[in-house]
Amino acid sequence: MTALADFIILSHGWRRALLLIGAGGVTALSTPPLFIVPALFVGLPALIWALDGAERRKGLCWRIFGPAFGIGFWFGLGYFAVSLHWLGFAFSVDGGWLLALMPFALLALSSVLALFWGLGTAAAHLFWSEGVGRVLALASCLGLAEFARGHLFTGLPFDLLGYALTPNVEMMQATSLVGVYGLTFAAIFVGATPALVWPHTERRLFRRTIPLLATAALLTLQYGWGYLRVTSTPIDQRPDMVVRIVQPAVPQDLKWQASAREEIVAGLLALSTAGSSEIGASGLQGITHLVWPEAALPFFLFEEPEYLARIARALPDGLILLTGAPRQPFSMDSSATGKPYNSVLAIDSSGEMISSYDKTHLVPFGEYLPFQDQLARFGFRQLVAGDDGWAAGEARRIMSLPGTPSILPLICYEAAFSGGLGTVVRDAELLVVLTNDAWFDGSVGLEKLFHHARIRAVEEGLPMIRAANSGVSAVINPLGAIESRLGGREIGAIDASPTYPLPATMFARYGNLPFLVLCILGICLAAVGYHQERRNRRKL
Repeated sequence: MTALADFIILSHGWRRALLLIGAGGVTALSTPPLFIVPALFVGLPALIWALDGAERRKGLCWRIFGPAFGIGFWFGLGYFAVSLHWLGFAFSVDGGWLLALMPFALLALSSVLALFWGLGTAAAHLFWSEGVGRVLALASCLGLAEFARGHLFTGLPFDLLGYALTPNVEMMQATSLVGVYGLTFAAIFVGATPALVWPHTERRLFRRTIPLLATAALLTLQYGWGYLRVTSTPIDQRPDMVVRIVQPAVPQDLKWQASAREEIVAGLLALSTAGSSEIGASGLQGITHLVWPEAALPFFLFEEPEYLARIARALPDGLILLTGAPRQPFSMDSSATGKPYNSVLAIDSSGEMISSYDKTHLVPFGEYLPFQDQLARFGFRQLVAGDDGWAAGEARRIMSLPGTPSILPLICYEAAFSGGLGTVVRDAELLVVLTNDAWFDGSVGLEKLFHHARIRAVEEGLPMIRAANSGVSAVINPLGAIESRLGGREIGAIDASPTYPLPATMFARYGNLPFLVLCILGICLAAVGYHQERRNRRKL
């Protein structure tokens, strides 16, 4: 290991770039659904050792955009190219020239995201010193870079490093305290500990192994506390709510074709009334809520009133349907105005729309096209059907329905944002996520997106219902345990009763504030170590 560390420290130029791309790619294997956690202990020490060998020169510009920036950039490029490769499956839906564009688009996206990591490592290198101080600097600055990646320019928080420490229900309980960003800090810190052992061969074996022992103790503590929380927290199902989730698995290339509407609606009604294969129920008797996925009805209901009438006839009295569908806003004179919304509609047995929610956080290039007027001239458009894209809803809000706990609806991408569910989440008793992951059929993206959403339930201490067109549909309790599920590409329905919410978690009360305080504290300690080391060198 000492020889390997020395080799990485002394590497430079294209050799260092290739080595770091490989190390970043290995680190990406720790993310869901693989959860190869030892990959953290392979990739992150290589990043530390490369920064140990980064050239230092005077001048702030060199310190920020010099070798330390490049080291983080190449490492991030490898990480994102591997961890986000599944996004390329969306290009295969339409095929043609878009498919040829896929590798270039993924490389461009990975490069943009790698800029955040380059800035993170450059900032960490400003406080670089020997010993644990440099690991604190990296965990703090790279953790803040991940936070910025998840928030700036609409944010893209997929595959944060912290997800590597949530491979099971016990480990994921820590997110109820500090969220996935807090675990990102922890993942970087513990993953880099081999760099504290090697190449310091002059130390005694016991002193060299203390960091590894401390890491093992920390991970054991995380698991142990999670185990105690899972086994000692009472989880009670609601007796007043039985939900049927329908997963139709409509292929994405057929979904928005007008000729497929009859088949889609007929399939949804057949699955809804046939019942759950798990429970063996038939019809909709005893079901209080029927949940269809995002854009399950891929047309405006006001244009197809006969379909709305058919749906209403299938619903028993008192049953409420929650479904995804586009919604066209209208002006006071009943004329259509503006772009349509990607919405959740609540429909009762009379066929009346009693509530709705419009998606507020749209997917760039997926649901709207940034700089649309300029890019449209070159033939670019958003991936989701529609010439002008979707409009963003005004605000996230609670759905209050008759005989229903307060629901916070989320549509697809919105469930990926840790701490980004809005202040209204404090009034929610149930999270309902409607999604369409058919864009990524056949990829690991189906499980990744499900895991991202699942962590939101643990962070907020709220039960979750997730209905996917194709992906993972499930009922999840506030501890993240799966009560019932359908896997990717499965066609069917599941019945389950959601649970009551837990008392507000620490994360629900304070959000990402503890994480930000931890990062600031880490930077301060790293800065103290850096200046102490400089003073000691002047004395020599």
